[in-house]
Amino acid sequence: MIDPVTLAVLKGRLEQLADEMDATLFRSAFNPIIAEAHDASHGLYHRDTGATLVQGKSGLPVFVGVMAFAVKAVIDKARRDGDLGDGDVYIFNDPYDGGTHLSDFKLVRPYFRDGGLFCYLASVGHWHDVGGNVPGNYNPAATESYQEGMHIPPVKLCVKGTLRQDIVDILQANSRQPGSLYGDLNGQLNALDLGVRRLDALLDAYGAAVIEEAFAELTARAAQLMRANIAELPDGTFSCDDFLDNDGIIDRPLKIALDLRKTGDRLTLDFSRSAPGCAGPVNIARSTAIAACYVTLKHVFQDVPANAGVLEPIDIVIPDGSILAATAPKPVGGYTETILRIGDVIFGALAKAAPERSNGPAYGTINALSLAGHRHDGRRWVMFSFFGGGHGGHPEGDGLNHGNAPISTATIPPIEILEAAYPVMFTQWALRPDSGGPGEHRGGLGAIYEIELLEENAEVFLFGERGRFPPRGVAGGGDAALNRFLFEQDDGFHEPPMASKIVGVTIKCGQHVRIESPGGGGYGAAERRDPAAVAADLRLGYITAEAAARDYPAAADALRRRAAE
Repeated sequence: MIDPVTLAVLKGRLEQLADEMDATLFRSAFNPIIAEAHDASHGLYHRDTGATLVQGKSGLPVFVGVMAFAVKAVIDKARRDGDLGDGDVYIFNDPYDGGTHLSDFKLVRPYFRDGGLFCYLASVGHWHDVGGNVPGNYNPAATESYQEGMHIPPVKLCVKGTLRQDIVDILQANSRQPGSLYGDLNGQLNALDLGVRRLDALLDAYGAAVIEEAFAELTARAAQLMRANIAELPDGTFSCDDFLDNDGIIDRPLKIALDLRKTGDRLTLDFSRSAPGCAGPVNIARSTAIAACYVTLKHVFQDVPANAGVLEPIDIVIPDGSILAATAPKPVGGYTETILRIGDVIFGALAKAAPERSNGPAYGTINALSLAGHRHDGRRWVMFSFFGGGHGGHPEGDGLNHGNAPISTATIPPIEILEAAYPVMFTQWALRPDSGGPGEHRGGLGAIYEIELLEENAEVFLFGERGRFPPRGVAGGGDAALNRFLFEQDDGFHEPPMASKIVGVTIKCGQHVRIESPGGGGYGAAERRDPAAVAADLRLGYITAEAAARDYPAAADALRRRAAE
């Protein structure tokens, strides 16, 4: 039996190993979405099941959840082929086996020790452009995955340490940004190489048997802690429904519904009442839905170690044919929007069961924006980026202003990087007043981003959400503001007919696009908000006088009386 001190040391060493893999890719990637926004992740996985053993703390947690399925796909492929070797690296972006969408390329490498398979290392990163109809690959008009990008099944990129250049050539030939792809690919390979070296050193120091025991014990302790946390919740069924604006093809809302059932120390997340699969690209694979549940539960139960043990006491029910169980070739490019709604309904249901452990939902859309065109010298440019918004109020205070989506620990790409890389200028990058939901603890503020085009012309593509259904408050809190997108034409600014999605709009030099992102939902009844907090919000410009009078009338009256004295 491994002693607690050794286990704690090994936990830190293993997490550091994954963190170093993250840092290696972030420092070497060519693509700002990886290098600056940290849209990538690394981890160690079980040799037989693919279950998550260790994850890095800097990458996207949702990737770590789906990568267990990606590694299992490689395990199954290797068993069928019977040719797994030391130094092999598999590559693929299948969104149905490995989760997420075609932009996310997974590299999986077996790790051998003393001639036997010990575990797998894996790297995943969001590549800049992988073909398809829309530069940057967020195609809100896609009706099948072939319109979203190239589709690569699990194949060997490296055979016993030798890179297959033919595979690299195929990948580069299918990208509008082959140089960026090449740099990101090599960054991921280098991260895996570093992981192998660090794992060699760790096993040299402690031995394979001790490390395997540590893996098993950390997983068991995560499951034990999760059961203990669940046991503290009241028994019963708690439901929450929310909606996606539309699927980009048919302009009607799509329900994401959860019935959360708690019995003893087990939790069932039942999504059976959710919408069936749709024509447009807001479907997600079952693996992606499960990963979204994993990430959301880790937000609530923060003391539980991040590995496969988190889900051991959880039953997840998703019927075949659901929008949350897509199969090929259903389009899945906008998976980010749907997994955010999964998080929102879990937070909403938990707020009914135990409001002291939940929070208001965050802004609920990454607002995936692509601008693409040609420079004066003929070179192609593709700007893809995502944008932030407010986080929900919570039992201990107001929500975070202008944060990133809670599915990740990614950062919003800095304005300086975007302006240096692409022919654009940000004419506004500011907090959005009155965008956070009112409450005892106010939702955080969304943001306003206005971008001017500096080249002759560009095509505009937006894949967003929350244009029709705002982030809701919990425990009596109020709703946040809706998402808003505007694009400039010769006759002024326009909004998309589908509110949050648009394809193929052309803008000219000097014209603008503008995102006004939502804030987070409020927590607790607004009448309980401290008048001093309302006064501070007014002073800082977080809310206007009109909003204060509407949402906090008692506090506004008290402030007026105080000012008159």
